[in-house]
Amino acid sequence: MFPDLPYGYDALEPYVDAQTMELHYDKHHRGYFTKFTDAISGTDLEKTPMPDIFAKIDQHGAGVRNNGGGFYNHQLFWENMTPGQTAMNDELKAAIEADFGSVDALKEEFGTAAKTQFGSGWAWLSVDANGKLFVSSTPNQDNPLMNVVEKQGTPLLALDVWEHAYYLHYQNRRADYVDNFWNIVNWEVVGMRYQNA
Repeated sequence: MFPDLPYGYDALEPYVDAQTMELHYDKHHRGYFTKFTDAISGTDLEKTPMPDIFAKIDQHGAGVRNNGGGFYNHQLFWENMTPGQTAMNDELKAAIEADFGSVDALKEEFGTAAKTQFGSGWAWLSVDANGKLFVSSTPNQDNPLMNVVEKQGTPLLALDVWEHAYYLHYQNRRADYVDNFWNIVNWEVVGMRYQNA
């Protein structure tokens, strides 16, 4: 079943406009879900957890990789945004300060990854197998769970930098979109992901 958006289309304004949210969720995200569902229909992948699919993504076709990634990545993206301000828990804050030096340093590194990702893709804050936080970016609909990426880990925070995520409101000003993202990050969700990683 296609998951509901956790807030209204206009809930993230003025940082993300309602028209972009509606098109992004109901056309792009739903499209990835439908195509992914079709790609795995009648196969063992229907009962396989997404992380397990991604761990062997090089064994699957482009339809599974692109559409599975698109479905999964967008779901994380919606969940890690919120219309209300949320506080970062002490455990996550301590980890960020240990691995980046400060929250501001994390934001700068993450922002750079998002702004310099060539073409369509994503920026990520993830935790690796040793419990260390890292920032990365991936092209298209790849994510850090996939065994084809340079740096693997468990995603905690995702930012979509495909043009459809911001172009109606920001036009070519990707940097403004990235900078405004921090106003709507749901740190409670990011902290829970860190605790469960």
